[in-house]
Amino acid sequence: MKYAVYYTSFGQLYLLFADDVLRGIDFALPADITEQQRLPERWRKQLNAYFSGSLHDFDYPPSEHGTAFQRAVWQLIADIPYGKTATYSDLAKKLNSHPRAVGQACGKNPLPIVIPCHRVLAKNGGLGGFSMGDGSNNLSIKQFLLRLEGVLP
Repeated sequence: MKYAVYYTSFGQLYLLFADDVLRGIDFALPADITEQQRLPERWRKQLNAYFSGSLHDFDYPPSEHGTAFQRAVWQLIADIPYGKTATYSDLAKKLNSHPRAVGQACGKNPLPIVIPCHRVLAKNGGLGGFSMGDGSNNLSIKQFLLRLEGVLP
C-alpha cells in the first residue's frame, strides 16, 4: 500500500491507496506503510471542496472490507445527509442491533470523513466517540467536522 498526504487545519490526513484505490484514511501514518505517492487529483479536488463547504457528499462507496454487519453500518452512515446527524440508537434500530455494536463498527470505518461517521451521535445528544486522531484530539476533530457542516455552532 502507498500513502498520500492531505493537510487540514487540524493536522495531516494520510490517504492509503492500493492499486490507486482509496483503502483508508488515517490521522497517523501506519508504521508498515512507507511508500508515498502524489495525492490523486480526484481526491485533492474532493477534499478541497469538502473542507471549503462546497462538497456535501463524496462520490465513493463504503469499503468492501469488514464484516457484513460493519459494511451495513457504513452504508447507513454514508446515507446520512450533510449537515444532519443520526444516533447510534437510530442506526441500531434499523439493523435490529445494539448501539454499542454500531459504535464499534463506526470505530472500524476505514474511510472517516468520506464515510461520515462524525455524523453519528449519542442518543442524549452527546458527541459519542470518534476513532480518528491520535486519541488526544479525537472529539475536537469530530466537533470541527460538525461545525464545518453546520451541525454545531
